[in-house]
Amino acid sequence: MAGKYDVVIIGGGHNGLVCAFYLARAGLSVRVCERRGVVGGAAVTEEFHPGFRNSVASYTVSLLNPAVIREMGLEAHGLKILNRTLSNFLPTEDGRYLLIGDGLEKTQSEFRKFSNADAEKLPAYYERLDAVADVLRDISMKTPPNPKHRMSAALKAASQLSPVARGSGQLHQDVLDLFTKSARSFLDAWFDSDPVKAVFGFDAVVGNYASPDTPGSAYVLLHHVFGEVNGIKGAWGHAVGGMGAITQAMKKACEAAGVEITTEAPVKSVMVDGEDATGVMLESGEEIAAARVVSNVNPKLLYTRLTPADALDPEFRRRMEGWRCGSGTLRMNVALSELPDFTCLPGEGEHHRSGIIIAPSLDYMDRAFTDAKQYGWSRKPIVEMLIPSTVDDSLAPPGQHVASLFCQQFAPELPDGKSWSDYREEAADHVIETVNNYAPNFKKSVLGRMVLTPQDLEDKFGLMGGDIFHGAMTLDQMWAARPALGVGDYRGAVKRLYHCGSGAHPGGGVTGLPGRNAAREILKDARGPLASWLG
Repeated sequence: MAGKYDVVIIGGGHNGLVCAFYLARAGLSVRVCERRGVVGGAAVTEEFHPGFRNSVASYTVSLLNPAVIREMGLEAHGLKILNRTLSNFLPTEDGRYLLIGDGLEKTQSEFRKFSNADAEKLPAYYERLDAVADVLRDISMKTPPNPKHRMSAALKAASQLSPVARGSGQLHQDVLDLFTKSARSFLDAWFDSDPVKAVFGFDAVVGNYASPDTPGSAYVLLHHVFGEVNGIKGAWGHAVGGMGAITQAMKKACEAAGVEITTEAPVKSVMVDGEDATGVMLESGEEIAAARVVSNVNPKLLYTRLTPADALDPEFRRRMEGWRCGSGTLRMNVALSELPDFTCLPGEGEHHRSGIIIAPSLDYMDRAFTDAKQYGWSRKPIVEMLIPSTVDDSLAPPGQHVASLFCQQFAPELPDGKSWSDYREEAADHVIETVNNYAPNFKKSVLGRMVLTPQDLEDKFGLMGGDIFHGAMTLDQMWAARPALGVGDYRGAVKRLYHCGSGAHPGGGVTGLPGRNAAREILKDARGPLASWLG
């Protein structure tokens, strides 16, 4: 058996690296085991066609927490994030378009093309959404209460929810609406125009295998707006060099802090002796002993495949077998000979540097979900396209471009026992045709592509069901119940086993917060509650 570490971490995705950094900086010996040949999980940059590089899965920056950037010194390790001036460009089916971002007045001017009333309501909408997002930003950096602790849990819950309790009655109502309503019912209460509702409602179906009519989908809308870039709340940005630049900077920070990182080291199982996790066994047969084991993988993967069944309470294991995964996502990287030329807005322009949304109405999004349930993918899929080479010329040859296509409503499992490996290219062709309907030069400009179906995302990155969030972001799988009541405080169902990935609070997205928060709790257990978790 190898020498004993204070901590061994399963998975070198961004949250695993964040957790490792804080633990090592505090003086613990830490080893990270990553099954792939490169760290970063889904936040990696690869060449997918000769001369063309792009973020493979994760594709844009907003939720990465400023404290993580600052405390890990990521900028000193080479990370540079550029702001997106415009947020989104939405072509409509009648040949018009909507641009949002670049200031309130410009967005209001765009709204007036469709509805004067919607333009007038926009400042109040932003103000109310920001108020709820501020509450989430605060809660996201705290450890959820564990109901097993009874009185202390009640006090912690009261403390974390106190900003809501102290807020106005309007804040109370907005929080309730966003956590329980469908995206459609929430947006219908604010706006009249279909394109306006669509440009906001799109966030409710990103990584969410659901209709905008599904109760609770309004929260997913909110989850995507509580981040910030370079000090600007709700902004989106691009990491120069792709999303892999983030995790490579994290890797450098970890190594500088003394973390030992092992790639091509897939974990076969968590070792358990009595009631305690004692390390991990790799698929190679190597055993790595550690005082504590930290999991950065999907909780369902951890508890149904890696943890011995006899180490778990049968009821808990049953719950984990029912942990809902599957975000309905198909991801494409496309090499282009030229920029797409949109019929509604011809020529090169600032819209090419925004998020391009092909989903012109909430009805369109609902039909996409209905189709996916029936056929496996939608007849008219939801597509978000980013063209990062418009701001980062390191990704493509001169005059050419790379595009990220993030496509929603592709079933995690196809009906009738069909396999995604048999339908991958057909589905990809369908996406290309969908974009081509709005930009007729797009199909002929494609030089090469990488296609990742939900099954490919699971096989390549361990995202079970292709779930980019490591579990559905619904009320029953959030906060103290993420991944389950009694283990929502980053401490697992086996003693000395912890969660630090997106399957823990505050959930998915490249935030780094599950890793940061978990490190704080691990250090409390290792050194006592009064120990400084920042080292």
